[in-house]
Amino acid sequence: MDRLIDPELLRRLYVDEGLSTVEIATKLGCPDNTIRRRLRRAGIDIRPRGPVPRSRAERIGIGWSPPIAYALGLMATDGNLSGRTGHLSLVSKDADQIETLRRCLHLEAPIKRVPSATGFLHKVQWCDRGLYNWFLDVGLTPAKSRTIGPLTVPDELFADFFRGCIDGDGSVLVYIDKYHAARRPHYVYERLYVSLVSASRRFLEWIQASVRRIVSVSGAIQNSGGRRQPPVWLLRYAKAESIRLLGWMYYSADVPCLARKRDKAVRFLAPLGHAPARSVGRPRVGWLYTEQAVDP
Repeated sequence: MDRLIDPELLRRLYVDEGLSTVEIATKLGCPDNTIRRRLRRAGIDIRPRGPVPRSRAERIGIGWSPPIAYALGLMATDGNLSGRTGHLSLVSKDADQIETLRRCLHLEAPIKRVPSATGFLHKVQWCDRGLYNWFLDVGLTPAKSRTIGPLTVPDELFADFFRGCIDGDGSVLVYIDKYHAARRPHYVYERLYVSLVSASRRFLEWIQASVRRIVSVSGAIQNSGGRRQPPVWLLRYAKAESIRLLGWMYYSADVPCLARKRDKAVRFLAPLGHAPARSVGRPRVGWLYTEQAVDP
């Protein structure tokens, strides 16, 4: 009887439908020990005895919302979907970014410190087949760095998704450019850039086209890796477009975000959600602020 049990049927009943070994044994007319033995031979992890725990997707009703769109942006850029179905993780140097993801997804998994070449990073790792499959349905895949493409993100939640991408692999850069000040003292400029890095040009082209359609800003894509192979691509928005983007991204004071990046943007959000008025011509040196670049 053991040899007659189809492994694919067993996987469907045990993994997809969530039946217990006793329920499968009753259905197939064999001892439950036979089912457990066959599961091991098929390489299927056996759950502890008892009722099958509901996935997070079932418990909290995973579906489109601002927190979920933001979490998707983080996972699309900085997260990891393991080749082992149901296993997900996010690593960051910012503990508050991990904590924000935990809040968005109602995660109970703890934050752990992991060693890195520069010290320690923060990591959250968890298993949720329902959420994993939901991410697959919207277009994420394991080993996505160079293969990721368009995702099925609704336009009305694209600001949240885009903000998650920027917090993951993007930057808000504000600095004072004095390159030409030696020739003309008043040639001092404030530079502002909102940028996103990816190894997949197709992903950046989709984001660029979506933002252009929704916000009417274009940006530019360039190879930021120089002659390095394979290339790394950069989608960058200069000052006027960045001001418009920042007002769109941070449309409310309490949206999920990485605080250190929002802090760089906050003075461009007065009033919140609208670009500040700007005179035509060269900026006046008197109102410039000296700021440091924000690392991705």
